Amino acid sequence: MFTGIVTDLGEVRKVARDQGQDARFEIATHYDLSSVEIGASIAHNGVCLTVIETAADTYVIQASAETLSKTTLGDWQVGTRVNLERACRVGDELGGHIVSGHVDGVARVMSIRPENESLRFTFEAPEALAKFVAPKGSVALDGVSLTVNEVDGRLFGINVIPHTQAVTTFGILREGDSVNMEIDMLARYVARLLEKD
Repeated sequence: MFTGIVTDLGEVRKVARDQGQDARFEIATHYDLSSVEIGASIAHNGVCLTVIETAADTYVIQASAETLSKTTLGDWQVGTRVNLERACRVGDELGGHIVSGHVDGVARVMSIRPENESLRFTFEAPEALAKFVAPKGSVALDGVSLTVNEVDGRLFGINVIPHTQAVTTFGILREGDSVNMEIDMLARYVARLLEKD
């Protein structure tokens, strides 16, 4: 489990694709990798992936063809910046909201405009996920826990403060970019309970 509070901004150093279309990514990080065990879970732009190798300042993860097709990881290349969050431990502060690292779909940046010191982003959710987005609810975009300001059909808006712009990929997002989207877990279960048999 994660909280959507990004703790490092990593960078893709190497990409290797195999015949089966899985991919291995070498990620540069500021984490103390002596404390990261093989098999550890780290969220990468919101996608929970397993560490399979470590070195001094890089580690390796592997993503299946399924993951590459359902997330933005299929577009990663050398130099891609990546929001990183290590898995929660019992007793950690839950500063964002509960995030599983299982991406539900890909949303698109429709507009970005200044609003006081923040940036106001408008995203378009995939049609199947739009019903799970509510004003003042939570959403994880590229692994960042955010509060939804308003909803208009498939469109929803969020504000990103300067600190978040500086320590996540939100500082480099542009209109037309895609982001991994994980809906709020509570919204998922409420919707399931309300479904008619």
